[in-house]
Amino acid sequence: MMVYIFLADGFEESEALLPADILKRAGLDVCLVSITADKLVASSHGFKIMADAVFTEIDLTQAAALIMPGGMPGAQNLCDFAPLREAIIKQNERGGLLCAICAAPMTLGAAGVLKDKRATCYPGFEKYLDCKVYTERLVEEDGHIITGRGPGAAAEFGFTIAERLTSADCVAQLRQGMIYAPTTYLP
Repeated sequence: MMVYIFLADGFEESEALLPADILKRAGLDVCLVSITADKLVASSHGFKIMADAVFTEIDLTQAAALIMPGGMPGAQNLCDFAPLREAIIKQNERGGLLCAICAAPMTLGAAGVLKDKRATCYPGFEKYLDCKVYTERLVEEDGHIITGRGPGAAAEFGFTIAERLTSADCVAQLRQGMIYAPTTYLP
């Protein structure tokens, strides 16, 4: 099954590419998807990233995970893209993994999938979550939904998704191989 990471103009590079790297190292199939008609997507810091596909080219019916990176205006662009909101609702209905970081959890809020969930996001965007409980955790897991706080959470966000789709042993080996120790300074 494929893991899809959605890119919109203005996305935060670290929140898209670091989880993508971790998931690939875990042996997962990862597809970077542009929500525009063009595979070339501009990040929030002006980098141009070539996506693997555009939204109209993919089949989400068997998606292992849908992942939304933050960054502005990237997160707003994702939130405003109705086909993605519809895909989120369908993924939620089948209990598939939904993941968003930084400002992008607002997309999950707009799709109405956080109503009975705990979630985190970049400070100031909590008003868009429409969730049961907002936390300030680096990464928050509630059922099949994983949210991350911001760029500093990108690695932990990626490892958390990888563990859900592989195993704790796989992620322990990844952490060791990448010389990465988890952050413990936030609640």
